[in-house]
Amino acid sequence: MKKVDLHIHTIPSISDREFFFSLNSLKDYLEKLELDCIAITNHNLFEKSQFQYISDQLPIKVFPGIEIDLEAGHILLISENEDLDDFDLKCKKITELIKSKSDYITYEQFVDIFPLLSKYLLIPHYDKKPNIKPETLLKLGDNIFCGEVTSIRKFKACLTENDKLTPVIFSDCRFVENMPSFPTHQTFIDAADDSLTAIKGCLFDKNKVYLSKEEGNEFFQATDDGIILSTGLNVIIGERSTGKTYTLEKILNGFENVKYIEQFSLLQNDEEKFKELVTTRHSLVSENYLKEFKDVIYSINDVDVKTNNQNVEKYLDSLKKFASESDKLDSFSKCKLYNETKFDLDKLDTLDALIKATKILLDNTEYKNIIHKHIPDSNLKKLFLELIETYQEKHIKNLEKGFINDLSERIKDDLKIRSSSTSIEDIDFHKIQIDKIKVDKFEEITKKLQIEKNIDSKEIRGFKVIAKTKKYTGAIQLQKKSKSKLIFSEAFNNYNAPYKYLVSLRSIAIEETDYYKYFVDIEYKTLNKHGFPVSGGERSEFNLLHEISDALKHDILLIDEPESSFDNIFLKNEVNELIKEMSKEIPVIVVTHNSTIGASIKPDYLVYTTKMIEKDELIYKVFFGHPMSKTLKNSDGEEIQNIDILFNCLEAGEEAYYERQRKAYEILKNRKS
Repeated sequence: MKKVDLHIHTIPSISDREFFFSLNSLKDYLEKLELDCIAITNHNLFEKSQFQYISDQLPIKVFPGIEIDLEAGHILLISENEDLDDFDLKCKKITELIKSKSDYITYEQFVDIFPLLSKYLLIPHYDKKPNIKPETLLKLGDNIFCGEVTSIRKFKACLTENDKLTPVIFSDCRFVENMPSFPTHQTFIDAADDSLTAIKGCLFDKNKVYLSKEEGNEFFQATDDGIILSTGLNVIIGERSTGKTYTLEKILNGFENVKYIEQFSLLQNDEEKFKELVTTRHSLVSENYLKEFKDVIYSINDVDVKTNNQNVEKYLDSLKKFASESDKLDSFSKCKLYNETKFDLDKLDTLDALIKATKILLDNTEYKNIIHKHIPDSNLKKLFLELIETYQEKHIKNLEKGFINDLSERIKDDLKIRSSSTSIEDIDFHKIQIDKIKVDKFEEITKKLQIEKNIDSKEIRGFKVIAKTKKYTGAIQLQKKSKSKLIFSEAFNNYNAPYKYLVSLRSIAIEETDYYKYFVDIEYKTLNKHGFPVSGGERSEFNLLHEISDALKHDILLIDEPESSFDNIFLKNEVNELIKEMSKEIPVIVVTHNSTIGASIKPDYLVYTTKMIEKDELIYKVFFGHPMSKTLKNSDGEEIQNIDILFNCLEAGEEAYYERQRKAYEILKNRKS
């Protein structure tokens, strides 16, 4: 079994932040994490002299490599430590082609530089940003059989899904002086030796890659000081001030995308703050419900009724004056063009959108079979050509009309200059009428939107969150919505006249993109299992359940002493069950000193933190193992009795535990019977 890290940076590039490489830190990393081989993979560059120096200084196998920006994604290309001059020349071509952060090479350029791809180990960013695009993976074909992921969760998901590549997980680390801790992202490979051929052979087979050396893919190293955890449910126990929270925070700092529920963080006695919190959590409901209304606001905000009315008045005044002067028309004003109206131009937006949509269908390769099942390729091409022809015809007509309009306008201007008669104002009655219809429809839609009704309901472990629309009742509510000190009193006077209200909002310093939020309020109510509003204690319980449920958006869940805020019945009946469900998807680590969680939850792995005095020095130690094991071990191989730990941490000691069982509980039992 070989422990490998094939993604290490030693030189900053244009794609990196500045850092100063430390060989000593790299040596400490290799020794502490017990690695068997590594690869140096700097961004779009390979420095042969530095590589040789590092390779000579390290006691393990070091592969030359490069991380390349390929078609907007990243891919590691790793070579055997042979013919470095040739590898160096090839990598220099990459460096020459990529001059800025936004640059990348094409697949064609890639294979032109590295024509024999099978000679190398290629590892694309797979479930890791910026990931290699599926179409690029298709071009690379059989040369790709493994992919780099960012988390334990993604690693295990790739193992179980047949259509996924063999996963690998690496540090992607820049080693500098005085690093407080080292990354624990490495992959174990069941290889007989550390040659590139042997490693490639293993990476063809998902059954030969692991997260841990002895426990396979059910366990992983959580910290650089050797703490091993289950990929399922872990419980950390220990007496006060023995480093439980410190251990939890060390795990937090070693991984990305972690959900950390801190001790006491969910207590909620303030009803208003709780409402704000619930509203924020469910903001997506509001956004989705008002999405179409937001588009309506964008459309109606272009309508200027005041200007339209002024234009109509100007038109009528000019028409009346022209009529009153009809017996005094001169030769210029008698010309037909003097009061001629313009041609209306066809709008081509819809046609343009249809052409683009049809092109997407034609170009799509991922779902080509489904598309052709319903629309034959020949029909799509005919449709595409006919839409383009129609667009061209209409565009040419518009050009002709535009030319005539411009010409007639110039002639009209010349006639008006020479004439002493009044000309009739130009006016677009069609637009004015459309605008009026838009305003009427907007008023109708807004008033229907403001009718009180339930729009969403979610069940969360016995609690229910109901979203309800309602009208705003005052300017203070609007100010709270804006989270500012803006004055809304004048605007609110027009609240029941939607268009006037929209015009009033324009005079307030709020973004046009936020106008839609001020027309209807969406209120969230959290109810308990009996259908009543939640109490202070229930608000805290709801917070905990919601935060745990939310953990599936993350890769690891950490919870620090939930019993500090909740009673045992709630923990046993609600929290334990939910935590167990979460641990089937992501690693869960719970710190506790409570038997309801520590024992009843039946964790997959147990961690014990303690402090000891050795040679007059205070030392913190961490032991771990299976909950049913007689002993727990630490990374140094020391052992401690599990039963003593459980009695002392989850109970008041063995004697108190049996005393309570023999006397107190038995007496109560007998009285009941």
